[in-house]
Amino acid sequence: MYESLIAFAAMLTLVILVRMPIAFAMGLVGFVGFGLMTSFSGSLAMASIITYDTGLNYGLSVVPLFILMGNFVSRAGLSDELYNAANAFLGHRRGGLAMATVVACGGFSAVCGSSLATAATMSKVAMPPMKKYGYDEGLAAGCIAAGGTLGILIPPSVILIIFGIMTETDIGLLFIAGILPGLLGVLFYLVAVLVTVTLKPEKGPRGERFSWPQRLHALWGVSGVLSLFTLVIGGIYGGIFTPTEAAGIGASGAFLIALIRRRLSLQSLLETLVESARTTAMIFVILIGAEIFSNYVNIAGLPELLSDWVVSFDLSAIAVIMLIMLVYVVLGTVLESLSMIMLTVPVFYPLVLGLDLGDYSDALMDPEMALIWFGIIVVVITEISLITPPVGLNVFVLKSMLEDVKLSTIFRGVTPFWMVDIVRLMTLILLPGLVLWLPNLMAS
Repeated sequence: MYESLIAFAAMLTLVILVRMPIAFAMGLVGFVGFGLMTSFSGSLAMASIITYDTGLNYGLSVVPLFILMGNFVSRAGLSDELYNAANAFLGHRRGGLAMATVVACGGFSAVCGSSLATAATMSKVAMPPMKKYGYDEGLAAGCIAAGGTLGILIPPSVILIIFGIMTETDIGLLFIAGILPGLLGVLFYLVAVLVTVTLKPEKGPRGERFSWPQRLHALWGVSGVLSLFTLVIGGIYGGIFTPTEAAGIGASGAFLIALIRRRLSLQSLLETLVESARTTAMIFVILIGAEIFSNYVNIAGLPELLSDWVVSFDLSAIAVIMLIMLVYVVLGTVLESLSMIMLTVPVFYPLVLGLDLGDYSDALMDPEMALIWFGIIVVVITEISLITPPVGLNVFVLKSMLEDVKLSTIFRGVTPFWMVDIVRLMTLILLPGLVLWLPNLMAS
């Protein structure tokens, strides 16, 4: 176990102090550790096999397709229609533009799957009208940064796909499990805005009131998003096609929408394809590095040792889950979301499978359902890390888009959203049936 802890310390040192990319840090430490425990020729063979198998893994083909779908959706300008529809119904209320931003982020997440892309896109759409009506910069930036985190939970989610592949869990069930927690996140964020403007009304002035014909016209504008989401998720839920096939259909549908709306030229099409390829390559490199590191951790016996260590303390299953969440909170201050998932899931999921969660809740008696619940919990705590200082990746993305807004202002603005996220996390931990209701419905 000490070797594994030294490896973790070495990896974090390379990332934090040397500023080495997380993928190369995990790969290097895993390669050297594996070589020292076996042989460097064996370590070289292991690394080459992982690289080859990862590149040719059919299950991972879903990743570039959903990324491509999200990029086409962004290119088609669907984010504007989502915001306009939400604004038409909510904008006239106090804090209504911030509420509209949260709802639009939730809708965009349903066809994007990326938190960073959601935050970056919605900053261009939502920030100008909030500035126009004199919204507090902290509230305006905070609701965009927090709303953007929904991109990794509301399906289709790249993070859920990665979790499913790493733990051999049904991706379709993971997608369905993410719907209610995602909607709960939207509701809690709306509550955070409402409380903020109730305490300090000057932070969120009322916007323009729309007539019902204008509202219905704006609602018609989101038909493309609703159709695409229904096609992809409904097809998976109905058993019409697999998640991989759904990704291909979704990417094709998003391409046709962008084409029909005349938002694509040869130049923009090339830029979309290159951006999708670049993002996919980044994810695959991180995945390869994480697999190499995971192989070393496994051969060092860390999962078994960790399980024995936890058992020796005679802790309840829920207490162990709480300790794991605490580890994620700490790691979230120094690591970005994808790296954190890749690094920790191979260590923690065997431990979770070994817990007697059935004693905690009848909903967790089935090991597969317990793993799906754990996956959603991990993604929610990862969402929180996206707006947690000092890293808070969504905050830094937003800062790059809003150069005139101070970083401290954005972090101040996300505080109420961070607080309601903690309440949501505890709700999902204490009420696992809330996460598993739809998956159980689908499985039956």
